Amino acid sequence: MPRQSASCLPRHCLALAILLALPGAAHAADDAAKSCELGVLKCAKKPLDWGMCGKNDLLDFYVPNLPIEGDRKAAERVISALKVESSDKAHYTLEGKAQLRQLDLFLHAQKITYDSETTDFEAQGPLTYQDRSLLLSADHARGNTELETCTLEGVRYQLIQARGNGIAQVAVAHDADHATLKGASYSTCNPGQQQWAFAARELDLDRAEGVGRARDVTLRIHNVPVFWFPYLRFPLDDRRVSGLLYPEIGFGSRRGFDYAQPIYLNLAPNFDATLTPRVMSERGLMLGGQFRYLTDSSRGQFDAQFIGHDNRADDERLDGAKVPDRRWWYKWDNQTSIAPGWSASINLNRVSDDHYFEDFGRGLYSSAISLLPSSAYLAGEGEWWKLRVGGDQYQVTDPTLSGVYEPYRRLPRATLNLDKSASLFEGGLDAEFVAFDRDRGLTGQRFDVFPHLGLPIEHAGWFIRPQIGYRYTSYRLDDLAQSGNPLLTRRDPDRGVPVLSIDSGLVFERDLHWGDAAWTQTLEPRAYYLRVPYRNQDDLPIFDTQEVPFTFGQMFRSNRFVGADRQMDANNLTLALTTRMLEDATGTERVSASLGNIRYFDDQRVQMPGRPQTDFGGSAWAGEIDLHLSDRWRVVLAQQWNPNSHHTDLSTLGVQTRFGNGGLVNFSYRFRRDFLEQVDLSAAIPLAEGWRLVGRHNYALNNPLALPGDRHGKDGRTLESFIGIERDTCCVTWRLLARHWVRNAQGESDNALYFEIELKGLGAVGQKTDSFLRRAILGYQ
Repeated sequence: MPRQSASCLPRHCLALAILLALPGAAHAADDAAKSCELGVLKCAKKPLDWGMCGKNDLLDFYVPNLPIEGDRKAAERVISALKVESSDKAHYTLEGKAQLRQLDLFLHAQKITYDSETTDFEAQGPLTYQDRSLLLSADHARGNTELETCTLEGVRYQLIQARGNGIAQVAVAHDADHATLKGASYSTCNPGQQQWAFAARELDLDRAEGVGRARDVTLRIHNVPVFWFPYLRFPLDDRRVSGLLYPEIGFGSRRGFDYAQPIYLNLAPNFDATLTPRVMSERGLMLGGQFRYLTDSSRGQFDAQFIGHDNRADDERLDGAKVPDRRWWYKWDNQTSIAPGWSASINLNRVSDDHYFEDFGRGLYSSAISLLPSSAYLAGEGEWWKLRVGGDQYQVTDPTLSGVYEPYRRLPRATLNLDKSASLFEGGLDAEFVAFDRDRGLTGQRFDVFPHLGLPIEHAGWFIRPQIGYRYTSYRLDDLAQSGNPLLTRRDPDRGVPVLSIDSGLVFERDLHWGDAAWTQTLEPRAYYLRVPYRNQDDLPIFDTQEVPFTFGQMFRSNRFVGADRQMDANNLTLALTTRMLEDATGTERVSASLGNIRYFDDQRVQMPGRPQTDFGGSAWAGEIDLHLSDRWRVVLAQQWNPNSHHTDLSTLGVQTRFGNGGLVNFSYRFRRDFLEQVDLSAAIPLAEGWRLVGRHNYALNNPLALPGDRHGKDGRTLESFIGIERDTCCVTWRLLARHWVRNAQGESDNALYFEIELKGLGAVGQKTDSFLRRAILGYQ
């Protein structure tokens, strides 16, 4: 096997023209712009699913098992041919299976001539080239190794690590960073089954700038021309490039034909913006935008939407509300690092009117937004302390909520948390100061502090965690006359109460054998005692406190209220039992079941205003069961039975089954007495290879909280339903969905039609249905 100087072969030029080329088109402008972090080249976009493609349909000259680990430049270069001739040690001819191997690089040609004085070369085909990322074949090649120029004719290429393949009539590498292709094509489909492909008369590729320019470009679907572009500019790498992103297209009964066209602006390495004109045939032109920034100390994003004239602003509404012609929304998120351990955060949200999300949101979730939060905080953190100083407020965006329910502005607000361990003890302190303000009603300040000391003792099979603390809360109130509560007579009421808790538990294990399977079963009894003496709190205001819904986990809390305005009284003992079944071979928890109850030794006297004190001896029995019957079946059940009323207070059931290739069905039932009763069925059903039927039906069996004007009253109604079909192939995915959902509390509904087509590796056009389906169908992806 003759060995020659490696400089005599054009190892870079032969691959350069294609290697720099159309792979960049696979990362269209919106992928680079919207999925990559500002200022870095690391992307967070969802990985594409090439499972339908099988192997990468490698070209027939692919050589498997070439080594890819190591430094190619340092590896030995081996040249071989059946015949090697040189008349003057300057002109070389290699004939008959001429080959070059160097680590993962493998070049093969029938005949290669080389002039070492001029570094000109010529290779006769069939010529093939392979490395760890590319396969390439050509009929003929010529060029100059010193100038790194190369011209290839009759090119076929295929990417190995990333999908993509195509042809080029002529590929010319002008230097290491610039190339031109003529009569080129690109697709991510299998070479023999190209459902879509881009064809360009000419491509100019600039690796230094990271940009490709194409002229006379045609998008072909099943070889049928669909779109023609006289000129396209696209990125060759992850550097962001200004340009048009893929549009979003949909149809809704209240918006009509809905078309949004994002325009991406790469303003600087650490600044970018997206402008999004949105045309709705029923409502008019909306302008939207997003601005992102990244500095040495800050990062953030500003989003906004504005419509100068809403054509349907004067529509009659069941609540009789009027909305302005000019409607808008904005949001600003900012994170700033000030010093080690110190940071500032800002989250501002504002909307022009309380019907905005109902009219312009694209789903049940957005129309259900009732409170829009805004906040700004300075935060510090050390080894055993945390401090936050700032404020927050909420804008009411639910037209059914009266102004009297407007949440208080908490400005300023400061919280301090200390947590320190010393020897066997764990000590801590939780403190908060808040000034509450709003346009109507009672206002004032509140100071709350809770120092506590614990002595946790934990071992493998048991634990005991006693803790004692003292909670003190004081107020400074204004406008007592506007409180509406005759019991609020003092400007500076306070409350102090000790809190004692003892949490303890045991863990028993035993081995089980069912057939050939080995299991471990646990039995975990737990006891939690809570003692909080009664303090009359009727003369304390309610600023931001709510009662936590009763659940199994809530039985182990020291306060059933969230917020400092109420501290529950307690002389309670919670008894609970949990058992688990673990599969030894996999460690999977197949069964988890828990049951618990609180025993009240004293009446529960502390309540929210208007609620009577309770005098029963025990809480509802709360149980939870989670069954992983197999990898395809799961059942989750939660139940609360109240022995005092002999009624079920809460019941939930969830069942999921998976079948076939990507098939699943979810069923859930939710009931809470005097609040809701709903059933929810969702499914993704395979119809054939690559075809799935998707759907959901969420139905309220009754509506006990029906508002005046609700045309359904307390009768049942469909909250949301949709049905659709999706087609997934190697390189194309499309979805068509028809959807109906309730858009406001008065029971008015909306209908919409969504269509999305994704050319894998290129981008998607239409409504973004993938994220919607992931939220609507548990386990969809």
